[in-house]
Amino acid sequence: MAVTSTSSTTPTDAFAGLGTSTDSTSATDSAAAASDRFLKLLVAQMQNQDPLSPMDNAEVTSQMAQINTVSGIQQLNTTMTALAGQFAQMQALQGVGLVGHDVIVPGNAMKITDGTGAGGYELTGPADAVKVEVLAPSGQVVDTLNLGAQSSGVHDFSWNAGTATTSSGLTFRVTATSGSTSSQVTTLVQDRVQAVTTSGNTFSLELVDSGTVPYSSVRAFD
Repeated sequence: MAVTSTSSTTPTDAFAGLGTSTDSTSATDSAAAASDRFLKLLVAQMQNQDPLSPMDNAEVTSQMAQINTVSGIQQLNTTMTALAGQFAQMQALQGVGLVGHDVIVPGNAMKITDGTGAGGYELTGPADAVKVEVLAPSGQVVDTLNLGAQSSGVHDFSWNAGTATTSSGLTFRVTATSGSTSSQVTTLVQDRVQAVTTSGNTFSLELVDSGTVPYSSVRAFD
């Protein structure tokens, strides 16, 4: 089975106890108790008020509105918690369809196929000059690609790897400048999804080379 779970006891886990209502019941009981205490205090206050200076209707209405607001917030929190759990469940079910497909995620491992290395990068803004450096496992620069000016967004590149393979352990580094200012760069790699996992409300992908990455890190799907 491609879908696994790292926390089978978490109420909002996508595969644990659908429809559980423990938290909801607790929150409802708490709200009911608070409302009951408020009404008892209000009745006692009205019974013991000064006949010559009775409570103002507006004051009573204001206090009633306050307890209703507190109760409404508690109910809203309970509803949002339930919706978050359902969303995680839907994500996990949809994520099963990603198994066996390629995704683009942050990383810098050079993937080499048939003598050609491939990688990618994302620029937060346009750059006048973009440079890719291919690095050996020791950190030594093996080759340099000058890609010139590039626009903001996601880009890819290819490199003549010669006899090198993915198992050679090559990585790459991308630098970008705009004038004399360095631009922010995120290096990207292509990897294959082999499983999806959930932990509470967190949905992650298990990738062949990159290991576990959060679903939110995925830049593109293939």
